[in-house]
Amino acid sequence: MAKPKVISVANQKGGVGKSTTVYNLGACLALDGKKVLMLDTDPQGDLTKMLGQRKPHDLPLTLANVMSDVVSGKEPTGHPEIMHHHEGFDFVPGNRSLSAVEVSLVNVMSRETVLRQYVDSVKRDYDYVLLDCRPSLGMLVINALSASDYVLIPVQADYLAAEDMTELVGTVRSIQRQINPRLKIGGVFLTMANETNFRKDIVATVKSNFGKHLPVMDAVIPATVRLAEVSTADKSIFQHEPRGRAAEAYRSLTKEVLKIGEKQRSRTSDLSR
Repeated sequence: MAKPKVISVANQKGGVGKSTTVYNLGACLALDGKKVLMLDTDPQGDLTKMLGQRKPHDLPLTLANVMSDVVSGKEPTGHPEIMHHHEGFDFVPGNRSLSAVEVSLVNVMSRETVLRQYVDSVKRDYDYVLLDCRPSLGMLVINALSASDYVLIPVQADYLAAEDMTELVGTVRSIQRQINPRLKIGGVFLTMANETNFRKDIVATVKSNFGKHLPVMDAVIPATVRLAEVSTADKSIFQHEPRGRAAEAYRSLTKEVLKIGEKQRSRTSDLSR
C-alpha cells in the first residue's frame, strides 16, 4: 500500500461546505477503490450527522474519547470508535465532548500533536484520512493541521470570503515552520457557486490574488438544492444525484486530490516563500 495521505479540509469561516466536501470527497475516493477514514474534529458533529448518526452527542465512543486516551497515555486496544458507513468508508464521529477536550489541551504537554498521535496509530490501514475541521483557528484545528500532509481550503464564491482566506494561510505557514514541516496547501477551491454571482470573475480574482503562491484548483462546487439535501439524506451526492452538476464537480475535485502529491513534487515554490 502506498503511503497514506492525511488531508484536512479547513476554513475559519463557517458555511463554506467543509463537511459536505469531506463526505463527498471521501465517498468518491471510496468509489475509486481507495480505503478512506474520515474524522469529525468539529464539536458540532455536522459530518457525523450527515453520515447517519443523528444524535452524535449520545454516542458512547467518539474522537473525544480517543484524544483523551492519548493525553492520559492509555494504550488503545483495537479501535472500537471507528464506524463503517454503507458507502464503503470508515469514520470516527465527533460531538460536543470535543469542546471539553479542546479546553483541556491548554495544559497538556505537546498539546498541538495529540490528534497526530492518534492519526499515526490508525492511518496505516488507509489510503486517505480526511479531517473535517471546525470553523475556527483554535486548538482542534491546529491539531488537525499538525496531523496533516495537506490542507484543502474551500472558499465560498464571493469576493469577501476569498479575502478572508489570508488568516488561515498565515496559520498554516506558522504550523509548517514550528510544528509540522511536511504540511502543504493541497489546494484552494470555490464552493457554493452559481451562474449569477460573478463566478468567472471570482475565480479570476482568486487565481490572481493567490495563484502565484498557492495552488488554486480547477474544480468549482456549485450551489444546488440536491447538494444541500445531502446533509439529511444519509447518502452522498453520488447516490443522491449521480448525474448532476454537483456530483460531476466532486468527481473533478477528487481527480485533482488524487494528483496532489504529483503536483506538489513538481512545484518549485511552497509555503516557506
